[in-house]
Amino acid sequence: MPHPRFLSFSRNGRHGYGLAVEGGVVDLSARHGAAWPTLREVIQADRLVQFAEEAKSLKPDFTLDEIRFEIPIPTPEKLICVGVNFPDRNEEYKDGQAAPANPSLFIRFPRSFTGHGEPLIRPPESPQLDYEGEIVIVIGKGGRRIPEAGALDHIAALSLCNEGTIRDWVRHAKFNVTQGKNFDRTGSIGPWVIPFTDEAQIADIKLETRVNGEIRQSDRTSRMIFSFRRIINYISTFTTLVPGDVIVTGTPTGAGARFDPPIWLKPGDIVEVEADGIGTLRNTIADEI
Repeated sequence: MPHPRFLSFSRNGRHGYGLAVEGGVVDLSARHGAAWPTLREVIQADRLVQFAEEAKSLKPDFTLDEIRFEIPIPTPEKLICVGVNFPDRNEEYKDGQAAPANPSLFIRFPRSFTGHGEPLIRPPESPQLDYEGEIVIVIGKGGRRIPEAGALDHIAALSLCNEGTIRDWVRHAKFNVTQGKNFDRTGSIGPWVIPFTDEAQIADIKLETRVNGEIRQSDRTSRMIFSFRRIINYISTFTTLVPGDVIVTGTPTGAGARFDPPIWLKPGDIVEVEADGIGTLRNTIADEI
């Protein structure tokens, strides 16, 4: 049986959240928004399973065609990304160094992402818009210095990310990537979050990125340098994780920058990120107006 699919949306100027069901969307925010304004608060209250059960008896309030998808967790306290987390990705750097002992991390702002079905925006400052398909974990139970053994107990939900990057802007300074990772609406998260139930959901699943139907990235989570357990353990060593925090866990080899010559995304392209059991995140590309 497929997992429940919770999504955030806008419709007729109103922001809300709901459950994708056959025929459309059950508007959970219309029923529970006063107590839990966004999916972040729903996750904090540990209500995903309860709301999914409740929605089984409800008919959709509107169709998917009537909404615009938004990023599932609209205002996470933290949105942390992991870099260089697949073996072939490490080798792309051609620096002769073995895989690092600890994860490389950087921060993105929610404004740098858009929802499923929306265009990723190529800014006028650079044509070097690139894709990075990744799996997202959403924290449900907070903590500090979380042991690896119990780390998966802190995951509430899973999603997908196209961690779009302006490549030349990640080299604008001596040793940081913040600029190239945070242009408005250059990445996407979605289409939805699905509740996390057990390790089998993420232990060895295929992650694939396609551009205009052509497979560009394909790998399996079992090959990640840093496991989901290790990522949670490491990040929680230096910062307290809280419910609704979003962690983007790394991309396989095959981004456009690694082609010779590089292949940058251009207006009209369609990028799809797909993972077993989670779904497909799809976006077009457009120039900033």
